[in-house]
Amino acid sequence: MSTFTIFLALIIIVAFLLVVVIMVQNPKGGGLSSSFGGGGQQMGGVKKTTDFLDKSTWTLATLLLVLILLSNVAIMDAPAGAATRVFESDEPVNTEVPAAQNPAQPVETDSAQ
Repeated sequence: MSTFTIFLALIIIVAFLLVVVIMVQNPKGGGLSSSFGGGGQQMGGVKKTTDFLDKSTWTLATLLLVLILLSNVAIMDAPAGAATRVFESDEPVNTEVPAAQNPAQPVETDSAQ
């Protein structure tokens, strides 16, 4: 398993968690904290729930950005793959284009019907 594959798996997990955390939040200040009663006076720290969701959003977003940048470094440090070998090969590439038919010439058909 390559380093890039590990980074890719981590990126997918962090992106999924980020989507879940964002979907739990409500843009008008409700969200998960409002389903527990809403007020800052509530036992159990509902205000802390909003702070936790806000901090986890920023943390996951930062982690996602760092993982993406590290995966780019992992790609650059990886040995040449099959696609890279094609572009860097010394073999000549066939660039001949097949001759197109001249539209002025009639196309020969079998008209012996």
